[in-house]
Amino acid sequence: MASTETHHILPDPEFIRPVKLLVVVAPYYKDVTDLMLAGARAKAAACRADLEVIEVPGALEIPPAVAIAEALSNFDGYVALGCVIRGETTHYDTVCNDSSHGLMLLGLQGACIGNAILTVENMAQAVVRADPAGQDKGGAAVAAALHLIALSRRWADARKGIGFRAPEGASRA
Repeated sequence: MASTETHHILPDPEFIRPVKLLVVVAPYYKDVTDLMLAGARAKAAACRADLEVIEVPGALEIPPAVAIAEALSNFDGYVALGCVIRGETTHYDTVCNDSSHGLMLLGLQGACIGNAILTVENMAQAVVRADPAGQDKGGAAVAAALHLIALSRRWADARKGIGFRAPEGASRA
């Protein structure tokens, strides 16, 4: 039963340098995404991260929008907000799988993304997940992006050697 489950939530990361996030919203179910955006804004404010919000027509347009921003802008990370409710056709599966897969590919290429594209059976499930007083998936997506940004900043100066590398201070005769 979901009400008896416990979850470990990592503490919010802290930053020395400012963080700039792009929130990409597909407002097809605007009441739901407005709730998620409220949670996202609250989490970003609590972590002192700046947000820019853009809207795209649907969940399938979120990964391309993130890819364009990653290639042409200077955002530290991205937050995907949308909602897909199961309907009578297999379109639900296509939208869920392709939007998730697109975001995962971008993440594997190094983009720091928090994914809050809800995939639910009905509006009631969506509202519980979106509500900042409920599961706050918008805020959780911001937290996920911030954790990935913290990791990328932590490892930004680390260098991996290619092939043999002489130990520090060794003679290079």
